[in-house]
Amino acid sequence: MTRSVYVTGIDRGDGRQVVELGVMELLTRQVDRVGVFRPLVHDGPDRLFELLRARYRLSQDPATVYGIGYGEASALQAEQGTDELVSALVDRFHLVARDYDVVLVLGTDFADTQFPDELALNARLANEFGASVIPVVGGRAQSAQSVLAETRNAFRAYDSLGCDVLAMVTNRVAREDRDRIAERLGDRLPVPCWVVPDEPALSAPTVSQIAHTLGARVILGDDSGLARDALDFVFGGAMLPNLLAALTPGCLVITPGDRADLVIGSLAAHSAGTPPIAGVLLTLDEVPSDAILTLAARLAPGTPVLAVPGNSFPTAARLFSLEGKLNAATPRKAETALGLFERYVDTAALNKRVSAPSSDRVTPMMFEHKLLEQARSDLRRVVLPEGTEPRVLHAAEVLLRRGVCELTLLGPVEQIRKKAADLGIDLGDSQLIDPATSELRDSFAERYAALRAHKGVTVELAYDVVSDVNYFGTLMVQEGLADGMVSGSVHSTAATIRPGFEIIKTKPDASIVSSVFFMCLADKVLVYGDCAVNPDPNAEQLADIALQAASTAAQFGVEPRIAMLSYSTGTSGSGADVDKVREATELARARRPDLMIEGPIQYDAAVEPTVAATKLPGSQVAGQASVLIFPDLNTGNNTYKAVQRSAGAIAVGPVLQGLRKPVNDLSRGALVQDIVNTVAITAIQAQTPAPQSPAPQSPSPQSPSEKATAQ
Repeated sequence: MTRSVYVTGIDRGDGRQVVELGVMELLTRQVDRVGVFRPLVHDGPDRLFELLRARYRLSQDPATVYGIGYGEASALQAEQGTDELVSALVDRFHLVARDYDVVLVLGTDFADTQFPDELALNARLANEFGASVIPVVGGRAQSAQSVLAETRNAFRAYDSLGCDVLAMVTNRVAREDRDRIAERLGDRLPVPCWVVPDEPALSAPTVSQIAHTLGARVILGDDSGLARDALDFVFGGAMLPNLLAALTPGCLVITPGDRADLVIGSLAAHSAGTPPIAGVLLTLDEVPSDAILTLAARLAPGTPVLAVPGNSFPTAARLFSLEGKLNAATPRKAETALGLFERYVDTAALNKRVSAPSSDRVTPMMFEHKLLEQARSDLRRVVLPEGTEPRVLHAAEVLLRRGVCELTLLGPVEQIRKKAADLGIDLGDSQLIDPATSELRDSFAERYAALRAHKGVTVELAYDVVSDVNYFGTLMVQEGLADGMVSGSVHSTAATIRPGFEIIKTKPDASIVSSVFFMCLADKVLVYGDCAVNPDPNAEQLADIALQAASTAAQFGVEPRIAMLSYSTGTSGSGADVDKVREATELARARRPDLMIEGPIQYDAAVEPTVAATKLPGSQVAGQASVLIFPDLNTGNNTYKAVQRSAGAIAVGPVLQGLRKPVNDLSRGALVQDIVNTVAITAIQAQTPAPQSPAPQSPSPQSPSEKATAQ
């Protein structure tokens, strides 16, 4: 059983931080407690560990992460020999290993060190730690033949030194050589070898990093603009038409500060999206007048304008030697790195080879990881009607970089492009549609008019209705042009889901549309329903909510043990409210005798084993319920919010259930990660339909006017 993974290399410049981040992502999907250990460390901040600590919420004391500084280690090896150095590092490693289920070891970086055989030292440490090894070979600016030879030699080197080599990763190879190298390595090594192409956005410095390195003054720009990647450098000295022809997407324009025409021209090009640039760097310590800067700020709000005292030549020399780094201040680079790792590395195969001990606990982070992984396994297209909303655009970038799903964004296309450019967001191959001008508007109007003819809707009226982004997005889902829809960050719940009631309608076996929240507690995930849609369901509707929630829970890996909640447990109470829950329990059991269902039951008896042992001994559900069904919206909505705020739970939802195709709503206070999670859930719902319950005896679908919504 592997309890630690040692990521190492053979030389500097291999970009192995991508692999280290990817392996950490993999480990945290299945293990609750993951430690980090770096045997040898340079002076100064450890950017990668700070990224890991921030991203994965590590509670590990930074003092335990590091073994020995390079200078001290070199002196110890020279004075007392390699055995003493290794012994000291092994002792420090075990101080970490004893407190964690698995440890990710970050090998030496082959940069500015004084060890005569650094590869052998890494191999020795891996063996002494009992760690399996993933060697990383850098292939940047090398021929395919050279990369092939280095990868085979690296495997032989670590294998001959007795290492348990889990897999090889060949990184930063030319994109045009990637497939050929992967094919040739596939049958020449006894372990998997994954080949990852070079990604310019990872090595590109951010504008903020450039400003810090050059000691530049930030004349204009906000945090979002400073986070942009500078993918290219374009030096402005010619006339404006020649400069505009030379601009490339994501470039940083370097120009003398007295060339106001080039500054305004570059920012105007950015504002028009032809192309979006990273920013402008002014040299010679010259800054345009206040009037020019005011115009610049209005042309491209948030776009950085920096100023440095030197001239263009020494500035260029420093820029071309600057390389971007993964750190806690560059979360977008981390998303790019993970997307690259997950696309080119067979994470399922690597996961089996790592064989880290699986945890019985399900933390919020593990649940979120699983959502993204499950959505990525079978790509679906999700339409986002709120295409100009910054949070939606940031979420779209994360989803695209991680390869979670395909996206369609709705809204005025030029506004979407401009907003994305201002935020420094690359929407890649996303589909952008303006409902007001789309060629689909006519056919959608005819379709909607036919669906709502019984309500007196004409084609002329429908033509206006379908220009609404939520109606247009819902029709895309209905017509198979998208697999699901997520909206609500700037729209009310009613505006988001009413089109679904009118157009997509309920499943044949569902009497109503309902909702659940996934409540991610510290060590488990519970499913709460209905907390957002139905104010006072009757017994039959309550049974339907329970069975829908069971299917939803099972679809997302939560074994359904259903508690039908009430203010009394078992036969201890009576009254209309308790009788409703008792009747709903009987109906649900009759329709799905295969499910574990208990009710009526109080919340404490449902989730706390000691209380369950007293109030309802012998129950399969009491004390270990995973799906909790509330008797009405008032109870459910207040309870989920109380648990969310008081227990620090992460509430993912509301997830709608009962519609023929998935449409999901966001809270208007949704964070970017909330949007990412909801889109992933929607994509999963669209993959394989959840197991269906037998049709209810007397379905009585509600109209939208009979429903209430709450968040």
